[in-house]
Order: sequence, then C-alpha cells, then structure tokens
Amino acid sequence: MSHPALHARPRWQRTGHAYFPTAALVDGHWWVLRINSFPDHPLWTLFIDGERCFDVDDAPPAWGEPAAFSAPSLDEVTAARVVGPIQDFVGYGSEIGDPCDNPFCCG
Repeated sequence: MSHPALHARPRWQRTGHAYFPTAALVDGHWWVLRINSFPDHPLWTLFIDGERCFDVDDAPPAWGEPAAFSAPSLDEVTAARVVGPIQDFVGYGSEIGDPCDNPFCCG
C-alpha cells in the first residue's frame, strides 16, 4: 500500500481513551489510531479528521512508537473533541457499518 500518511512523522499524544489511545495533529488534520483485536484484525485503524483512512499491522517507521507511554497527554477537552466523532466505532468494521461480532475477538 502506498499512501502519503505512511511517510508522515506524527507527534503522537495519549488521549486517555482505551480504544483510541493516541492522536496527532498532522498538517492541520487530527489523526487518531484505534487499537483493534490483533491478530484477528489489523493492529491499528487510522482515522483522519473522523474518517477511516486505512489499517496497519505495524506502524510505519516514520510514525515512531504510537503507543509509547512516554508520549505527552492531550488535555481532556482536546482529546474529547478529536475522539468524539469516532468514539462509537469501537468494534472493528463499525465505521463502515459492518462491526465484527465474533465473541472471541470483539465480543
């Protein structure tokens, strides 16, 4: 897959949200990563400005370590604003109207 986002260098910040743990402001657009039930689904789903972009199993090298505990935290208001549009898309595929209902990975 070739996508410009794979080569960006986001500065990840923790959101405090269990399913959407990290976000970054990249060129004026909010990126949010959802952590999925790996290995049944890809490890991450990237949302940009509330829209699903793509899935990845391994973060591209340019992304650094998205889930690093050493990353700074977003303030609560900003975190709520950037996660808000996608907070109901917890289940893999829910953002496209086809949520996983397998009790072993998403149940």
